Amino acid sequence: MSPQKSPTTKAASEAQLIARAQQGEESAFAALFETHKRRVYSLCLRMTGNTAEAEDLTQEAFLQLFRKISTFRGESAFSTWLHRLAVNVVLMHLRKKGLQQVSLDEVDTSQEEPVKRDYGDDDRRLLGSIDRITLLRAISNLPAGYRTVFVLHDIEGYEHNEIAEIMNCSVGNSKSQLHKARMKLREGLRGDRSRMGFSAPVAAGDPRKEEQ
Repeated sequence: MSPQKSPTTKAASEAQLIARAQQGEESAFAALFETHKRRVYSLCLRMTGNTAEAEDLTQEAFLQLFRKISTFRGESAFSTWLHRLAVNVVLMHLRKKGLQQVSLDEVDTSQEEPVKRDYGDDDRRLLGSIDRITLLRAISNLPAGYRTVFVLHDIEGYEHNEIAEIMNCSVGNSKSQLHKARMKLREGLRGDRSRMGFSAPVAAGDPRKEEQ
């Protein structure tokens, strides 16, 4: 068995692949695609809730990467930069499609609702408290604006200031959207458990730990 690569070695190898891809080497780009395609697809699927759309948007994200990889300067991790690119591809798709969305320019109701109670890591127990398929279904049923912020913050781990930058909204609106998304999720999950006759949450895995 070959020795496992250290994080430093992996980072160096990826940096070499990026440099070669920026020079137009197709095999290097193909290697980057194989490394990151599953996580990009997972992100697209969670944001759209549709497997066919997620497949198409994954392809579009990598087409955008092929066109824009020369602009990557290493100021952030490549995976972060690629995720931002994929998020923008999905957001453009949602805007063009005109899906049910909550405007990110809506009035921030943080003074009227307990948005300041930002549940943080403790609230992420929600992600592991019920069946993964049921949770993913509930996430897909959220309005696209709520779903996007929930996926970015609670699943992908972005901070509110990063989400605000990605989605061109205020930090307050990002927090408000997340709060409302969590409330809708709880309502939907309670309804699902009632319909299935469950009186307590069903233990399951965390969707963040599926195909990395």
